[in-house]
Amino acid sequence: MNIAANIADELETAADEGGIVHALFADAPVSVSFNKLRKRLLRQIRQAFVDFGMLRGQQRWLIGLSGGKDSYGLLALLLDLQWRGLLPVELIACNLDQGQPNFPKHILPDYLTRIGVKHRIEYRDTYSIVKEKVPEGATYCSLCSRLRRGNLYRIAKEEGCDALVLGHHREDILETFFMNFFHGGRLASMPAKLLNDEGNLMVLRPLAYCAEDDMAKFAAAMQFPIIPCDLCGSQDGLQRNAMKDMLADIERRMPGRKDTMLRALAHVNPSHLLDPKLFDFAGLMAGQTAPKSS
Repeated sequence: MNIAANIADELETAADEGGIVHALFADAPVSVSFNKLRKRLLRQIRQAFVDFGMLRGQQRWLIGLSGGKDSYGLLALLLDLQWRGLLPVELIACNLDQGQPNFPKHILPDYLTRIGVKHRIEYRDTYSIVKEKVPEGATYCSLCSRLRRGNLYRIAKEEGCDALVLGHHREDILETFFMNFFHGGRLASMPAKLLNDEGNLMVLRPLAYCAEDDMAKFAAAMQFPIIPCDLCGSQDGLQRNAMKDMLADIERRMPGRKDTMLRALAHVNPSHLLDPKLFDFAGLMAGQTAPKSS
């Protein structure tokens, strides 16, 4: 039996018995379509756990919670897996209040308290720093994300966590790849598992195989109290938006291409690219056994 089938069986074995569900899902739709969506997302997360060894030595995770659909969905699905006995780690949700004007400070702590999730709300006015440092008309995302990530790294260590878990999904990974491809001149994306520069904290992206459209449907069905971003979310013409539009157009014209592109990122053949640091082209001589294509 393959890994995907094993995961599906585990989910069925640990499935809701006698109509009992996690309290978070008490008001979720009772429908075949929602149940299939939920199980699909859980299966994809479990596959990411297996493929990238996300559970090796992990005991305590800090979940970055922005108030957007993806981070809400990530938290809910991880809680579901934890409740099913399939995620043996402690979870702590963390929101970094970055000082954005009109940010509704009560929504996240009220929500997390209501569903009984341990959490930490941290205030750091990175909004003013970004507005001061970034020239008018330039995009805020890069500096904003660096400041946010640095604070989350710090908080994770203060909370005794061995991993920071983020809600980036399939489209985030593909968009980042094409941004680097078109604008950075390199082949790179968001890895599903990353060790920070200090070597003392893992960064995990369990939604790596999950489609953004599925996450949006899940969030709508769960009626999460979404908080919009008034900083980068207020800017038009971002490079990432252009990549998102390009990928959406490709998917409309050739359905299934996003999944194909994601699979391509997992099947890299260095001997068929142009990077002499990854493959010894200079040492390749006639008469040798040709490298196998992956």
